[in-house]
Amino acid sequence: MTDHESISIAALPVMGETAHQSYPSATLYVVATPIGNVTDISLRALHVLSLVNAVACEDTRNTAQLMTRFGLHKPLIAAHQHNEREVAETLIARLQAGERIALVSDAGTPAVSDPGARIVDAVRAAGLRVLPLPGASAAVTALSASGLVNDQFYFVGFLPAKAKQRENFLGTLRAVTATMVFYEAPHRILDCAGALAAVFEPEREVVFARELTKMFEEIHRCPLSEAEAWIKADAHREKGEFVVLLAGAPAAEDEQDLDAERILKILLSELPVKQAAGLAAQITGRKKNALYDRALQLRDEA
Repeated sequence: MTDHESISIAALPVMGETAHQSYPSATLYVVATPIGNVTDISLRALHVLSLVNAVACEDTRNTAQLMTRFGLHKPLIAAHQHNEREVAETLIARLQAGERIALVSDAGTPAVSDPGARIVDAVRAAGLRVLPLPGASAAVTALSASGLVNDQFYFVGFLPAKAKQRENFLGTLRAVTATMVFYEAPHRILDCAGALAAVFEPEREVVFARELTKMFEEIHRCPLSEAEAWIKADAHREKGEFVVLLAGAPAAEDEQDLDAERILKILLSELPVKQAAGLAAQITGRKKNALYDRALQLRDEA
């Protein structure tokens, strides 16, 4: 990008639109922050952080550094997993006085495997407004680059740290057909891979997304049988924050679909394709077009 292009982007009309939007008082703003690359902050998030009376955050040191990089300085309130209930009371009192408060976590979207959910719950219960500002999420970022084709995903978050509890918990997920999304700490990533390999089929596809949006970002996809070897092949692969994606179980054939197929085969032995499909649709309640296509396949296979 040339200097001229940078200047042109800075002068775009959209850059000033944030100041003309509505930012109600007595509102808790749930603000997503970058998961690595600081420039992933949204324009609206920057404006809200410059506007609020205070910022409730997971770690005041981390948030202070982030705010400084944006040239912002606001009072910070520690709001972590050990004090959420108590802090919620303080925030509610300030919100009732008409203040605007931002809620952030160390990285990504608050209340998603991070502190914040109890605060949001308490603020809502008090009849106050909560306004979310969307942005970075490690889970969605990893999914978008995984190539795992599935219309559904199941967010698991962090697995239990103890081996037996982890194994038992994973056992409950064997039949899940959605892509599963796990978060894992670097010192447990090898244990995580081993546990997945012990519980699930070796041919299942797994994706390791490491250090997303950062300098040493790495996204690797392989069969589960190769996962541990891949991690062990390079010591650097046990460093950084991880999102682990596991392909879901193959969808089991629905009993009603099996019944429809059985009926269709019987009818095809006596009737033309179109008539057999139409009659099967009436009997089973299945869609006629789908049954017709299947009838053509069965006829060709015969």
